[in-house]
Formats: sequence, C-alpha cells, structure tokens
Amino acid sequence: MALISGCQDGKGTPRLVEVKCPSCGEYVEVFVKMGGSIGQTGTLVADEICDCGYVLPAGSYETEYGIV
Repeated sequence: MALISGCQDGKGTPRLVEVKCPSCGEYVEVFVKMGGSIGQTGTLVADEICDCGYVLPAGSYETEYGIV
C-alpha cells in the first residue's frame, strides 16, 4: 500500500517548467502542480511575473502558455 501512496504523493509535488509569456514571447520558469485526473494538465502554483510585467496567474493551465 505504501507504494501506491507514494505514487499519489508524487502528483502533489510541483514541477518546474518553462512557459512562453503571451505578451513578449520570453520564457518564464513556473512551478506547476499536476492535475487530479488522467489527461488533465497542470496548473500554476503561484502568480509569476515576466520581466515585461505580464502576470501569469496562479491556477491557470500550463497549456495556455506553450510548454517548453
């Protein structure tokens, strides 16, 4: 049972990904938490601000920004 529990815990661990800023096109590093069901994309854990000032809001889906 511990093996299955660890598998579930891994989904809750945020991962670091780079996404493209929709405003300027530069890449921004963000932490993403995986979705709860199969096929669901991850969501940003916290607000991230690009150097151009654009805010990528927490809770938005990583696929909205083009994953690297």
